[in-house]
Amino acid sequence: MKYPEVNLKTAAELGINEEEFNLIQKYMGRKPNFTELSIYSVMWSEHASYKNSIRWLKTLPREGGKLLTEAGEENAGLVDIGNDLACAFKIESHNHPCAVEPYQGAATGVGGINRDIFTLGARPIAQLNSLRFGNLQNDTTKWMIKGVVKGIGDYGNSFGVPVVGGEVFFDESYNTNPLVNAMSVGILKKGNMVSAIAKGKGNPVFIVGSSTGKDGIHGATFASADITENSADDIPSIQVGDPFQEKLLLEASLELIDSGVVVGMQDMGAAGIICSTSEMSEKGNSGMRIDLDKVPLRQKNMEAWEILLSESQERMLVVIKKGKEDVAKNIFTKWDINCVQIGEVIDEDKLYFSYKGKQEAEVPASSLVLGGGAPVYEREYTEPAYIAKSKAFKIDDVPQPKNYKKIAEFILAQPNVASKRWVIEQYDTMVRTNNMSTNKISDAGVVNIKGTNTALALTTDCNSRYVKADPYIGTMIAVAESAKNVACAGATPTAITNCLNFGSPYNPEAYWQFVKAVQGMGDACRKFNTPVTGGNVSFYNQTTKNGKTEPVFPTPTIGMLGIMEDKSYHTGLGFKHKGDMIFLLGKSKNDIASSEYLYHYHNIKNTPAPFFDLDFEHKLVQILQTLAKENLVESMHDVSDGGLFVSLSESAFDNNLGFDITSDAEVRKDAFLFGEAQGRIVVSVYPDKESDFIDLMIDNDFPFSTLGHVTKGEIRVDDVSFGFVKDLKKIYNSALAKQINEK
Repeated sequence: MKYPEVNLKTAAELGINEEEFNLIQKYMGRKPNFTELSIYSVMWSEHASYKNSIRWLKTLPREGGKLLTEAGEENAGLVDIGNDLACAFKIESHNHPCAVEPYQGAATGVGGINRDIFTLGARPIAQLNSLRFGNLQNDTTKWMIKGVVKGIGDYGNSFGVPVVGGEVFFDESYNTNPLVNAMSVGILKKGNMVSAIAKGKGNPVFIVGSSTGKDGIHGATFASADITENSADDIPSIQVGDPFQEKLLLEASLELIDSGVVVGMQDMGAAGIICSTSEMSEKGNSGMRIDLDKVPLRQKNMEAWEILLSESQERMLVVIKKGKEDVAKNIFTKWDINCVQIGEVIDEDKLYFSYKGKQEAEVPASSLVLGGGAPVYEREYTEPAYIAKSKAFKIDDVPQPKNYKKIAEFILAQPNVASKRWVIEQYDTMVRTNNMSTNKISDAGVVNIKGTNTALALTTDCNSRYVKADPYIGTMIAVAESAKNVACAGATPTAITNCLNFGSPYNPEAYWQFVKAVQGMGDACRKFNTPVTGGNVSFYNQTTKNGKTEPVFPTPTIGMLGIMEDKSYHTGLGFKHKGDMIFLLGKSKNDIASSEYLYHYHNIKNTPAPFFDLDFEHKLVQILQTLAKENLVESMHDVSDGGLFVSLSESAFDNNLGFDITSDAEVRKDAFLFGEAQGRIVVSVYPDKESDFIDLMIDNDFPFSTLGHVTKGEIRVDDVSFGFVKDLKKIYNSALAKQINEK
């Protein structure tokens, strides 16, 4: 094959600007050939290099607490969870692939994030996800959600790891660019972690797992570009997954790690062989000599650059101790998986790639990677004009409704509020029998660590409408929401991973949203002592149509890990007994800003974020942990999307009980029932414990109020019947499926 001439035009077509093209020539001391330019194209893409985000990411709290590694040090975060065990966890995006091929895009997202966990030496024990789709009235949205959910379910269910939590959010801004963020959590013995490193001159380099094909080539570059009307033409950039192969690869990899012959191991995710060889080499201050003829292929006539850049799934690169090659080969032969030596580690900062007797590329390993030679930029940012306009919103300009029962039914049927059971029922939530929140639903997923008295609480959270309204406050709310969910389940917030989904970094207003979100995340994480273990940045989430580009809602998804030191602390969200007292922790506010009620019922879109006080949220999380440890409450449930009425209803629906409450006369009734002011938790208390509960609140000078009591099945507000639980629950449970399946 005759390669294209390498010049500025070629570079631009591969996503490399003139400044970068000149820098490449400086590093190499010459003009690159086409294969070498392709290597820089993927490794210097935003997806692989974080060139437009790393400056701000470094401002996040990246150490302390129970962290065993700093953020970015390994391919996933690692946290000490006691009992001589560590927890590895991470969240990543697969947004662009899902925009053009939802099923495979979502499936391979799940596969990739699980490989990041088990290449560290951890066995995956739980999965979560955070999904964003467009208007459910659109056929395209229905196609996307059906494909994404089936892709996640088919891959995860076959692989054999339960989904224990997640979220689904709908807004027109995601009409053609959905967000699919996948999180995986694994457990390993402390001290047994395998690093993604290549070192030791002469140590053999193996490729293990599936054979290599043309799927996913330039996938990292594709993920660093806008979604347009022609993006369907990029389907060759979408990877294809095989969960059964990954299950074998998991078992073989963990057995190989246990054998003690592994020097380093890394998943071949974005950018494939070139990513693993360069990142592992740079980390070990070494290089590699690779013979691409030895790479097992499943397609004929592949070029060297295609082999290097392929993102075929279920593959890993492993460096083995010299002389122990047969140990590795025997283990992978047992599991009927490829295990082929393709090169060796060398003692210089170079990667040499040969193919068919010809040296196809020679590049300095350090020049390719983040923290090495990859460029780092500071982008301009400007506050969008809508921010000033949103501050002009006044609640008094919104008329108060007359029929609150009708509004309650309307809110319960909104896709962002209604039950996500249509989604959840497609996932295996009980495989491995460690999901403690199956029979006791709680604000966070709770996973049993067998053989110990410890459990993990896990959640993914972000209300992107709040972040659009105010990126700084909205992201702090996302962190606080995660902390409250973990604490409501009975655990201590410990650390986070994040998936930062934004528009183009070259759009000053979209980049402003990113900067403010990172600042908000940093301030909130420092407050809760939940350091950032790592994560993922996904820019270019926007749609170009008819010449106009619109970013999605800024969506900094927070994946939080909490540690439950004693499983008896586990607290559900459901009301337990008729006659239990219902209390509100925190204060009701005259606030309906950015609420589902205001956004969808009144169709008022541009308002500030809801009320939020970070110091108070921190005190609230501490109180929640005390309530769980002292066993003073029957249930705890955060007030969030849809407001207080939705939280009360969800607590009632769990055990088919009702509630009878009285509203706060000092607050508008619509704000009391449907406002989304932060810092509020609904708890139910057994009558015999009421005095102890009240004493604790008073001793801590913590604001609370009596809402009412749990009933047998009717829902009443201010002595007015809103109907029976069974009827409202039917609306809540069926709304999403009805809208998805509507013709």
